[in-house]
Formats: sequence, C-alpha cells, structure tokens
Amino acid sequence: MGDKVKIPANVLEGIKAVRISGRTNMLARDVVAAIALELGYVDAAFWLDDKANHKTYATGIFNGFAEEDSPTP
Repeated sequence: MGDKVKIPANVLEGIKAVRISGRTNMLARDVVAAIALELGYVDAAFWLDDKANHKTYATGIFNGFAEEDSPTP
C-alpha cells in the first residue's frame, strides 16, 4: 500500500460523510460529489468535480486519505 493522499480537511470531512452514509460505491466519484453536495459539503463537492483532482481522488481511494498539514503560524 502506498502513502496516504493528503487533501484539505474540509474535503476529507465531506468524503468521510459520504462514506459513512453508505449511499454509494466510493469509486463513483461523480455520485460521491452529488451526495457531498446534498449533505452540505460544498467544498468537497467542488473539489471532487474539479478534473485536476480526479487522479488524486482515485489514488486516495486505494491508498487512503489524510488531512493536509495545517500551516504553522
């Protein structure tokens, strides 16, 4: 298994909420985005819809996700 994929905390929160809901197969990225939007996770939905993040999401599904490090003040 590879390293976990780091994504923004608010996106991770939305992806986790969709997973917990059990409403779809997490490989169906477009459906995950739609459910995230329904659940009120707008940032997660937009992140999932952005083509620039499709590969990152697919990699994260297989390797796991982690929250991006917060910048230190």
